[in-house]
Amino acid sequence: MGVWVVKNKVISIEEAISYIKEGMSIMIGGFMACGTPEKLMDALVKKGVGSLTIIGNDAGWPDKGIGKLITNKQVKKIIASHVGLNPEVGKQMNSGELEAELVPQGTLAERIRAGGNGLGGILTPTGVGTIVEEGKQKIEVDGKIYLLEKPLKADVALVGASIADKQGNLYFNKATRNFNPLIATAADLVIVGAEKIVEVGEIDPNNVMTPGLFVDYIVEV
Repeated sequence: MGVWVVKNKVISIEEAISYIKEGMSIMIGGFMACGTPEKLMDALVKKGVGSLTIIGNDAGWPDKGIGKLITNKQVKKIIASHVGLNPEVGKQMNSGELEAELVPQGTLAERIRAGGNGLGGILTPTGVGTIVEEGKQKIEVDGKIYLLEKPLKADVALVGASIADKQGNLYFNKATRNFNPLIATAADLVIVGAEKIVEVGEIDPNNVMTPGLFVDYIVEV
């Protein structure tokens, strides 16, 4: 019989950030920075790695969440549902330093879900007849027109969790849940910034919102 060895997923923040390289695509959890792993953002700013493609609900604030990376000019493209809370986005778009792809919020969530579930895309009526449909395939189903929206995946997902156990089972408190469980399924490498790390079994199985199967590394933040 073989020996089952449990991988040690708890690492230092320095090691976690070492996995992020120039030009990577990164999904980041949070809604207006609520649920964003801020210490991982700070470490990423300190490292200074650039030309990143960021996928998240929004652009955060200039000094919070994803906005820290944009303010530090480490982002070449952002895919998000809105960017209006961060005036730095508009400045960098106007100067040609930053590309922004705006996606309706529900469509963004479903594209990430499709990426995480291995689907070829989703059909949605959202955006039909607007500039959102430009360059996209239209498909008619039962007399109704839908847009084919392609799945989203990333090299790395940075997830903000309220509690993680040492196997990576995650609990998100209230609104911090937002995009975090979705992005944990749709990236090649998943790094969790957890407010608290506990022993396996301390999280009631009924409260596990993301199974440890999806998590590669955990940092206590």
